[in-house]
Amino acid sequence: MSNDHYYGGQQHDPYANGPQDPAEVTQTWEGQTWDTQYQPAVSYEQVRAARSAQTPLPQEAYPQQPYEGQGYDGQGYEQQAYTSQGGTAGYYAEPVAEPVAAVPEPLVPGAEPVAAVAEPVPAPPAAVAHEGPAYSSPTTSGNTRVTDAQRARAEGRSPIIDPGMRPAALTAVLGLLLAGGASLGTYGLLVPLVLLQGLTAAGWFRLNGMWPARQGIALAFLGGLVADAALLAAGREQAAAAILGTLGVWVLLCLVLQLRSHADPDERMYGLMATIASAALTVVATGHLGAAPDAVVVGGTAVAAAVLARALPLPGPVSAVAALLAAAGAGIAAGGFTDLGTSGALLGLGAGVCALIGLRVAAYDYPSRFVHMTAGVALPLTAAAPAVYLLGRALA
Repeated sequence: MSNDHYYGGQQHDPYANGPQDPAEVTQTWEGQTWDTQYQPAVSYEQVRAARSAQTPLPQEAYPQQPYEGQGYDGQGYEQQAYTSQGGTAGYYAEPVAEPVAAVPEPLVPGAEPVAAVAEPVPAPPAAVAHEGPAYSSPTTSGNTRVTDAQRARAEGRSPIIDPGMRPAALTAVLGLLLAGGASLGTYGLLVPLVLLQGLTAAGWFRLNGMWPARQGIALAFLGGLVADAALLAAGREQAAAAILGTLGVWVLLCLVLQLRSHADPDERMYGLMATIASAALTVVATGHLGAAPDAVVVGGTAVAAAVLARALPLPGPVSAVAALLAAAGAGIAAGGFTDLGTSGALLGLGAGVCALIGLRVAAYDYPSRFVHMTAGVALPLTAAAPAVYLLGRALA
């Protein structure tokens, strides 16, 4: 095996520079031995330049002896025994770079030295789960986003939530408007009646959890308007025929429209029932227009008194009895201003019973505030329309 090594085009001789100091050929380490984060790359030319700048030595070479006839029997190596001066071998196969300091000198003039120990990398910020505002999970107390219906459902309370005083006050106002409009005439009654029909159509769909249902609401409201027009054209004497005829036509129209729907069968059936019920209630509200004006006055006043009494903070049975008594008393009072007289108590009692039924329907299945302000306002007066029409004709 040959030991000829060439560096820069010249044959390398380990004895070219004479005896060397063991400290120069012994690799030493300074600083933290186990620091592997920084490993400086130093070329052989840089090492030779550093040695020449520190200890310049004469570049004299000993005559090379050819290694002819040397085999691998160990004789050649015995003839060239490298005795060390100082106990350390003076020959090495490849030049070894001198150890560098912890902070090496800049290789380029003007460059800043590189730190031996890398600075600790700051920890990345924690990932944000949500960019928007962080909301807590819904609770049964202490969270303003939870509605009364959601809180009642979470606590396992009754699904019946009464509308309260504000919807009752609106119902009373609308009832008094009906009574006042009836005393003015047919067209005076028409304006609050149209408002009642609109609230009934929208409130019933919202009560059934269908919102927005623009087509169904518009269809039901249109049915009420058609019933009003038919009754005005036929007269109060034909009020029943106008109401029932419009109701039959509108049920058929709702059925045809639902058959053309591309929704699922279950959803189609649910929408059909809601649309027919809303249209029927809206058309039935036309009974106020077909009833006698005195009956509408007594009925509207009785419903107003009943809902206000029902909204009072009283126990359930006591509240119902108080509402019926208030309706009967209001009927007697309003009957005194009309030709009905004391028979207005019976009409007021009947209207009060129907109003309580409509109020209970509007309070069912954890209703929202919107349901209370629509169905809770309209259903008591809408449900009282048949009683006002029938009892008014019977007591007239």
